[in-house]
This record gives sequence, structure tokens and C-alpha cells, in this order.
Amino acid sequence: MDLLIRPFKPKDYPEVAKIYQAGIDTQIATFETEAPAFAAWDLRFCKACRLVAEVDHKVAGWAALSLVSKREVYRGVAEVTVYVAPQHQNKRIGFQLLDALIQASEQAGFWTLTAHIFPQNKASIHVHQKLGFKLLGVHDKIAQRNGKWQDNALLERRSTKIL
Repeated sequence: MDLLIRPFKPKDYPEVAKIYQAGIDTQIATFETEAPAFAAWDLRFCKACRLVAEVDHKVAGWAALSLVSKREVYRGVAEVTVYVAPQHQNKRIGFQLLDALIQASEQAGFWTLTAHIFPQNKASIHVHQKLGFKLLGVHDKIAQRNGKWQDNALLERRSTKIL
């Protein structure tokens, strides 16, 4: 497997959207119900720290950061998002994407990364914990998806390079 992790380009979005939708369809990845149009996606995620993983020159996964607040005091705090195409899962691509995203975030000056993960998404929680994220707790019944209340685990990783 020839894996390349590189910066996201707008031309990648059709494949990114397909991967995002596949994650949405699992019903354990996000509260979203459909992948947004590029304009909405582009507004949601920081321009810096957008990555894609390519396998054999095809997008196999993506990762990005979104600010947790627009307030200046929180400029170094962001939420991570990582998705891997179903056919490429269990190949350590998510681990490598998240690791690269952590490195990119530190180069961009982020000191705290958060992740909000459904507790039943044990694989994602495991990958985050292997890369230094700590479970802070669980938001019980934080939001509804398809009319059902869902919990959300809150994880955090503090940079050891920027503090």
C-alpha cells in the first residue's frame, strides 16, 4: 500500500464528501445526516490543517480542524475530525492521519485538541487514546440523531510542544 498524507485541495472535495457520507451512514461517527456542499464544509474547517490520505493516488481519508470558539483566548484550541473510507479502514490510515494532523496543528500554534466521539465508536476512541488523547467524560444525551438521544465522549490532547 502506497500511502501519502498531503494537504487538502478543493478538487479533493468530491471524494472527501463521499468518505464523509460513508461515515455519516454508520450512524456512530457524527450527528450530521448528510455531507454538506463544499461551501459549507469550507466554512466549518480551518483553512490550515486540512489533510487527505492518498492510497495509490486516490483519496482514502481526510482530517481537519475546526475552531471551538471565535474568541481570541481560545485561538489555540480546535476539534479534530478524521474519516477513512470503509475499504481502507483497519489499515492504520486513521492513526497516521490523526498523527499528521497533531503535528500540523502544533506547527500552526494549536495547544489543545478536542474530539467528540460516540462512545460506541470504540475504534476511534482507541486511536485517539493511542495518540495521547485523554477521556475527560461523557456528555449524556447531548443531542439527537434521527429522533434518538445520543451520548458523546469528550477527549482532549494537550500539546507538549506549545505550553
